[in-house]
Formats: sequence, C-alpha cells, structure tokens
Amino acid sequence: MTKNKRGAETDVSAAPADPSALYRLDHSDPRSELVDRSGLDDADLRQIARLMEALRTLREAEERLSEASLKYMRLSSVDMRALHFLIVAGNTDVLPTPGAIASHLGISSASTTKLLDRLERGGHISRERHPDDRRALVIRITPETHDAAMRTVGQQQANRFNAAARLAPREREIVERFLRDMTAEIDVSGLAWAQAGEASAHDDAEGAASR
Repeated sequence: MTKNKRGAETDVSAAPADPSALYRLDHSDPRSELVDRSGLDDADLRQIARLMEALRTLREAEERLSEASLKYMRLSSVDMRALHFLIVAGNTDVLPTPGAIASHLGISSASTTKLLDRLERGGHISRERHPDDRRALVIRITPETHDAAMRTVGQQQANRFNAAARLAPREREIVERFLRDMTAEIDVSGLAWAQAGEASAHDDAEGAASR
C-alpha cells in the first residue's frame, strides 16, 4: 500500500485500469528479448494487446464454466471427460468399451475400472454386454445423467456455435487461421522442459481416475 497526493492509501499491486496493458510488449518485453516487433507501430501493438486480453477473458470464461459444471455434476474433470466421450459415442453409433475409454483418457486399465465403478455407483453409467463379443463390455451413460449434462453444461458449451455463426464466412477463415497459427506457435512438442512435466501430468490423471 502507498499514499496518493491526498494522503489516501492505494493498493499499488492492483490491476491496471486497462487490463490489456498487462499484454503490452513495452511492459512485458521492453528490450525485445522475446518478440521481434520491428514493423509494428504503436497502434498495432495496442491492438495486439487488446486481442491478447480478449483471449485471456475467453480462457477465464472457459475455466468458470468448467468449474461450474464440475460442481453441478459433482464429478471430477476426468469423470466429465469420460461422460462427454460416452455422449459423443452414443450420438455416432459407436459402442464404447472400457479400453476405448482408457485410450481416450490416457489412463491405465486399472484406473479405468475404478473410474467406471465410481460412475456406476453414482448412477451415471451402466455396463452392458457387447452385442458382438460376449466377453467384452459396452459402457452407456444413463438417461438421467445424459439429460442433466445436455440441459446445463452441454447447452452452455454449445453456445460457442452462436458466436461462430455470427461471423461471415471470410471472417471464420481468418479466425481459424489465427487460432491454428497461434496453436502452432505455442506448441510444446519436442521441448525438453515441457516433456519433463508430462509424466507428472499423467500421474495426476491416473490419480484423479482412481479416486
């Protein structure tokens, strides 16, 4: 805390009035150590900062939606991914087996069994015999959980379509190219420091599935 000219205390750690200022390169990279901004004028830099801020608010909205969905459904993120897989499978006439679920989630067979046991106890899934292989199982999402997910989380996620539909075809092409280009720019595939954390992330997923 510090005092202003009138003697009132102010919080100097508070966020700036313009949130996009957090993404201005002259603040975060004043010596151009990270980004070559030759050829960009001040107007370009301010516009890019606003774009980065828009992406931040989108990420935060997605995080709030994810947190709200987990609390409403009273499930973990791994549980929700499994249920989403089952909904899509049901819509595409795919017979989801425990092995397919394990592959989709990137977890072991043992962790998948514990996850399915937990979801079955909660009334979220059912196990059925595979129609073509009596030794195999097919996993189904229960109608009650399917309806609850579709009315709430599914509807909110689907609202993204509305924003895309409001764009003209040419605008969609520009946005798609931008998103794919940015994805390629920040991809960590092959980076040693990123790969070091993959094992830990896999262990976290295994732990969440097993709880």
